[in-house]
Amino acid sequence: MLFPTLTPNAPDIPDAITIGDDQLSREDLVGAATAVAERVAGARVLAVYARPTTDTVLAIVGCLIAGVAAVPVPPDSGAREMEHILGDSGAQAWLGAAPDDPTLPVIPVRRYARSWHRHPEPPGSATALILYTSGTTGLPKGVPISRSAIAAGLDALAGAWGWTADDALAHGLPLFHVHGLILGMLGPLRRAGRLIHTVTPSAANYAAAMGRGATMFFGVPTVWNRIAADQSAAQSLSSARLLVSGSAPLPVPVFEKIRDLTGHEIVERYGMTETMITVSTRVDGERRPGWVGLPLAGVETRLREGDSDLPHDGETVGDLHVRGPMMSTGYLDQPEKTAESWLDDGFFATGDVAVIGPDGMHRIVGRRATDLIKSGGFRIGAGEIETVLLAHPAVDEVAVIGIPDDDLGQRIVAYVVGGRVPDTELIDMVSAELSHHKRPREIRFVESLPRNAMGKVQKKLLD
Repeated sequence: MLFPTLTPNAPDIPDAITIGDDQLSREDLVGAATAVAERVAGARVLAVYARPTTDTVLAIVGCLIAGVAAVPVPPDSGAREMEHILGDSGAQAWLGAAPDDPTLPVIPVRRYARSWHRHPEPPGSATALILYTSGTTGLPKGVPISRSAIAAGLDALAGAWGWTADDALAHGLPLFHVHGLILGMLGPLRRAGRLIHTVTPSAANYAAAMGRGATMFFGVPTVWNRIAADQSAAQSLSSARLLVSGSAPLPVPVFEKIRDLTGHEIVERYGMTETMITVSTRVDGERRPGWVGLPLAGVETRLREGDSDLPHDGETVGDLHVRGPMMSTGYLDQPEKTAESWLDDGFFATGDVAVIGPDGMHRIVGRRATDLIKSGGFRIGAGEIETVLLAHPAVDEVAVIGIPDDDLGQRIVAYVVGGRVPDTELIDMVSAELSHHKRPREIRFVESLPRNAMGKVQKKLLD
């Protein structure tokens, strides 16, 4: 079963789900979500307006109980994106809340309705969720996620992180992506633990979650950077069991500052919508700044250049391929796009470039399209330059890209958020720390970096 403890006979937990100041006991969750399942049984696909509310939890869990595919829709979606998601997914109605002037019927979620009917467990191959990619290269693509993939992914993380029913997970992440929804909401349900959703991921809210018994915290790097800047809030997390970062690379200076303030070395992990989480540092293993860890149980990885395997020597940069039981099997109704990434031997071509050490530790260099820079005949990872620049006290944020250059092929350009210092000061800093050919040829100071909802920098918007 996907949720073995979500049955009428399971022990109750008064605060199993806390979202802001709203709470659901486990008994409330089972009764109300089963009532939702009664209402939607027989539907194929339903859209959920994924705001951070208990109604969203009941809608998603009700669909999972009934065996109906749920499509979590970002509430900040523009009209064009929302129309695409609804049409592409084949959603038949909104379940629960809906946007203004909905174009589909709306099925209400009745918070205080109760049902104790036992629904048969759908097959593991059944689609549980249809998630949409961030759409950095066009309209977002639908990714069907099966029930067995969710179970395999969450169980592998439980092994890596020592995640048990005794844990209370706190975070303020959106409930429409792998990080906030599958790991952050379905994870506590599968582990039979508690969820504390802070609605907004502020340093103050994370600190307050400690008073509610939180033991684990999830955040994106932007969140951890804000917590690192609030000494009191950071120190309040010292008694947590585990701090986890994902969805974007965690800058080494943030890792180090959180370690200094809390005594915790943040667990980093790597994944995608298409694969869920495949690589992570472990609760009982090394947590090396800038590295995302080892393959999870059941996962295989490799580095490739074309059809050739590359060595795992800690230096060679190559295309990262992954294979494991938590992966999706393709994009929704896009066989050509599927064939580009899901390879004949079962590996998924992530589009990321990485380095793998002799000990199996992985370091993600970045996206091949934007983070692998070919300058003067050298293959250069943008991430290592960004790490050096972030160590400068005047640099708050940075994004490094390669732009076309008639002489070099690509010229390294660094976009910097922070205090204005002479360009040469930053360029010389990189030259002193890394090889001379890795120095930026240009520094561009900007007020902010373009990011998506999960905090990932949209480098394609920089130019």
